[in-house]
Amino acid sequence: MSQQPTSSSKPTPLARALDQNETAKDTVEQSAAELVVINAVLKQEIPGHVQVGEVAQALQKTDALENKIQDTAQDLADVNEVLAQEIDERADLERELAATKAALARAKG
Repeated sequence: MSQQPTSSSKPTPLARALDQNETAKDTVEQSAAELVVINAVLKQEIPGHVQVGEVAQALQKTDALENKIQDTAQDLADVNEVLAQEIDERADLERELAATKAALARAKG
């Protein structure tokens, strides 16, 4: 999803932010997937009659954490979409500005 600027080889600050957000989103998604597996194994390996007290609380907290991580991954995906749109808009504006400058230079010259 990351966009590279067209006018130069150096990424813009927004493009760098998008790349960093994409990396963070991927890490969060991977962490959520790992937590799902860990939680499933714990629930399967720990008999129901043992899932009381602190063990039950720990399992509930991992469920809550799993949901929080998944929500955070979605939030990052939403931010990435906004950043990508902003990058596209800025690229369009830069092209318009370049065309306007070229037209002005032709009109002067």
